[in-house]
Amino acid sequence: MSEQDASFQVGDQVIHWIYGLGEITQLDEKVVSGQTGKYYVVRTSDLTLWVPLDKSGENCLRFPTPARDFHTLFHILASPGEALSPDRFERKTQLSERLQERTIESICRIVRDLVDYKRTKKINEYDQSTLARARTFLLNEWSAALSVPVQQAEQELRDLLKTNVI
Repeated sequence: MSEQDASFQVGDQVIHWIYGLGEITQLDEKVVSGQTGKYYVVRTSDLTLWVPLDKSGENCLRFPTPARDFHTLFHILASPGEALSPDRFERKTQLSERLQERTIESICRIVRDLVDYKRTKKINEYDQSTLARARTFLLNEWSAALSVPVQQAEQELRDLLKTNVI
């Protein structure tokens, strides 16, 4: 299979919309349900994914946010939070809708708003796991884009959010 068949190339760092930062380690052909398909093999910190080269797979991947665009993300993180519903079911819907946007901006809003909510109210298990997932996703991309250790990105995130609640 020729690498020219793909939008992404072997060696590219990519962001998978669910699993976060990874690297395309190879292009592969697999037979799944009797159908032969082409796949990106993406290695993240703790797993290997086979992402279809077709439109559905490419919608799962994007290039990391360029360092020059992080100032916009920092502005989102430092801005006042948007109110989340006190009703846990409505709040879960709000957070799920933001996750479906599949953008780093929506991840920043989730982190900012859950940290803000947590300052005055108790958060449930779903909120806690959503915050942890969004935070990890953000910090890994931040670290890669700005070439800083995750610990430094974490401290800078705390400074932007003006809290140690996370």
